[in-house]
Amino acid sequence: MATQTLPAVSSSSDGMGRIATASLIGTAIEFYDFYIYGTAAALVVGAIFFPPGDSASQSLNAFLTFGIAFLARPLGSAFFGHFGDRIGRKSTLVASLLVMGLSTTLIGVLPSYEQIGVAAAILLCLLRFLQGIGLGGEWGGAALLATESAPAGRKAWYGMFPQLGPSVGFIMANGLFLALLFLLDDAQFRAWGWRVPFLASFVLVAIGLYVRLKISETPAFSRVLASAPPESVPFVSLFRHHWLPVLQGSLAMVVCYALFYISTVFALSHGVGALGISRSAFLTLLCFAIPAMAIATPISGHLSDRYGRRPILLVGSLAAALSGLSLPYLLGSGSLLGVYLFLVLELGLMGVTFAPMGALLPELFPTRVRYSGASIAYNMGGILGGSLAPYVAQILVDRGGLSYVGYYVTAAGLLSFLAVCSMRETANLDLLSLD
Repeated sequence: MATQTLPAVSSSSDGMGRIATASLIGTAIEFYDFYIYGTAAALVVGAIFFPPGDSASQSLNAFLTFGIAFLARPLGSAFFGHFGDRIGRKSTLVASLLVMGLSTTLIGVLPSYEQIGVAAAILLCLLRFLQGIGLGGEWGGAALLATESAPAGRKAWYGMFPQLGPSVGFIMANGLFLALLFLLDDAQFRAWGWRVPFLASFVLVAIGLYVRLKISETPAFSRVLASAPPESVPFVSLFRHHWLPVLQGSLAMVVCYALFYISTVFALSHGVGALGISRSAFLTLLCFAIPAMAIATPISGHLSDRYGRRPILLVGSLAAALSGLSLPYLLGSGSLLGVYLFLVLELGLMGVTFAPMGALLPELFPTRVRYSGASIAYNMGGILGGSLAPYVAQILVDRGGLSYVGYYVTAAGLLSFLAVCSMRETANLDLLSLD
């Protein structure tokens, strides 16, 4: 078989700059799409798409629709992972971005329960499912795009750029919602204002597509494809030969999602509903807290290249477990300072535990099933740690108080700590070697 020429971008710093940008901008847009729904779920979704009645029931229904996308994400991982391992990372990333972006835009024009009855909730669930399918294929491809093109000793640093996406997307989403709350009165916001962030996704997706269409295929995939045909069904091969890394990676991810969605979606709902903090005030706190995650992410990525993935993740997971004990005292204080310190602490620890995953999860799997493996592990962790986190937290606080929500965070941290303990160190693996 003729040897295939590897993409020139892999060896140039300018090329790595383009690759880092492409991996960052895609995940930023994807998480913007995902987080605007989380914000809307905490603020207006229950009242708009579900029957009028008890506000607590509406909130629980809204959080259930939030969880639907997480349940769809492993399916998206298997679907896009199949094509990512067979035809390449680039084209699959373009397709996943389109699915996610179009689903988000359509939510912005969806009729309310008052207009079409129960069909509104059904259509909302369908679009949330499609959002999950798209995001299920996004992260793995973005992480592979960065790590499979990175120079030796810098995989965690470049794998960190997709991990910055949530911070950037979070700031864009929160900033836009905050501007709308300042510019519109409550009636305007509920009538049409909440739709603006969803419709804006169309413009962001167009920008993301433009950037991604200009990148080349990764050297690792090109080299493996030149050596032998791809796996016919990567998903089957993955679970036949690599089920243990899938399990380990999934459990290692649990703490990341628990930290993020407890400190954002649940905390926003609890802060506005139970603590009486205004929506605009709480969103302002979040906007000023998210830099803690954005700063911790590159620091953690750099340290995991220097000291290894396991030491950083072990320290971060243990710190997250301990942070759960502070939740009732900080979030429960009701003071803006206490709530802000809680958000900074949890989001900072999210950055610490999240950054090394951009390199660790791809390193757990051989190239031929890497897209499927990294994506499925990442998104299974999302189901376990994030899908029902706001819903479960709401039940826990209703039945036992905020201390029980703190124990939930502690349990997530300990579970991920034990998962990382069971892994081998992967920092010195060569992703360009043939499997």
